[in-house]
Amino acid sequence: MKNARPKNLNLLSIRLPLPALVSILHRASGFLLFLALPFLLLALQSSLKSAIQFQHIADLLSQPAAKLMLVILGWAAIHHLLAGIRHLLMDMHWAITLPKARTSARMVLLSSAILTFLVARWLW
Repeated sequence: MKNARPKNLNLLSIRLPLPALVSILHRASGFLLFLALPFLLLALQSSLKSAIQFQHIADLLSQPAAKLMLVILGWAAIHHLLAGIRHLLMDMHWAITLPKARTSARMVLLSSAILTFLVARWLW
């Protein structure tokens, strides 16, 4: 039997609903945090060895590229936390109707953007 359904192989043309986008970004931010964790722990361990090592890590993190990476990691942590709270509340059957799910997704995206801006402003 031949399946005659159309196939859309262009993933960039698919428009995801906002709650799905928040869910995908939650997974991506968790993966990013997981990848960054060994490097952050290594930097912490190195900074605790001596005052010279601490100054070296501080100088390294004051570079613009390092600040940009810290802002991205800050976004990942903030978004992962807020989206995780949203998922937990939805598991408790709060905001599971479509309008409320869309509103909570908007709130997560807006809050994470505002808090990330504040982190970036504090770093620079």
